[in-house]
Amino acid sequence: MARAVRFHRIGGPEVLRIDPVEVRQPGPEEVSIRVKALGLNRAEALLRTDRYIESPQLPSGLGLEATGVIEAVGSQVRGFAAGDAVSVLPPTSMREQPTHAEQLVVPQSRLVKNPPGQSWADAAATWMQYLTAYGALVQVAGLREGDFVVITAASSSVGLAAIQIARRVGAVPIAVTRRSAKRDALLQAGADQVIASEEEDLRSRLLEITGAAGARVVFDPVGGPIFEALTAAMAEGGILIEYGGLSPEATPFPLFEVLSRSLVLRGYRVYEVLEDAERLQAAKAFIIDGLADGSLRPVIARAFAFDDIVEAYRYLESSQQFGKVVVTL
Repeated sequence: MARAVRFHRIGGPEVLRIDPVEVRQPGPEEVSIRVKALGLNRAEALLRTDRYIESPQLPSGLGLEATGVIEAVGSQVRGFAAGDAVSVLPPTSMREQPTHAEQLVVPQSRLVKNPPGQSWADAAATWMQYLTAYGALVQVAGLREGDFVVITAASSSVGLAAIQIARRVGAVPIAVTRRSAKRDALLQAGADQVIASEEEDLRSRLLEITGAAGARVVFDPVGGPIFEALTAAMAEGGILIEYGGLSPEATPFPLFEVLSRSLVLRGYRVYEVLEDAERLQAAKAFIIDGLADGSLRPVIARAFAFDDIVEAYRYLESSQQFGKVVVTL
């Protein structure tokens, strides 16, 4: 038996429980992992409130990320052995393969070895954010040197990963955050410019920064009314990549802006990368190289104990954090 985070009803963080669950032996191409740390994501809160791309089947587990030590391997596992420090890549179904537990059994295809010396907290804060940002910015948008890229929710773990990736390829990251309290931290994190959307006119500031060139790429998990300001400052043929839906307000379709500048509005999920072996291999190589040369550096907002999982999610959903919220075991 092992302990796992589950919820038996839809609701806020208070519905989360730590339940004992049975742990099976690994199959021929699977490994058993003793978990050392977890990374938290907004997607898990969406599943818990039944607003995710899949609905939970109660009682439901949750979780997209984990890192730990391999305890046992199946008979056909190659390249991994007991004692290896590994991270679990996000599953295609959080409902069917949740990660928030003391022990996991996962296919070897969903594993990546941790870089030598990487801390458990950093490992838990690596793969979801960098895979999401790399797949969207580099593989979908083709972000390149000199491009202006607008990054909303910039103080989130994915937002900070996007800033770092933009800098690594020579692009110019413009961070958008709600209030100016995080301005200095975002500049120190690599943002070229910071806009506080609740204190400044977003459209005017974007046009002031990008000038006639406009922003070729916009990377947004929010949606809602902000679309109008974002598209008004985009370059001819620019692409807006939407990877969330955090705004409770309706998202307008900016028809005139799309028509007048031939804009592309593109929905995106990290599973586009995870389900394509060639794209996943390229993403892994980029991320591992970036971790090695220091251009990619996970930012940890705060670490919580496993028994404090409710408080960890309350903190995540308060939007106070700067970077990744992790849970250690």
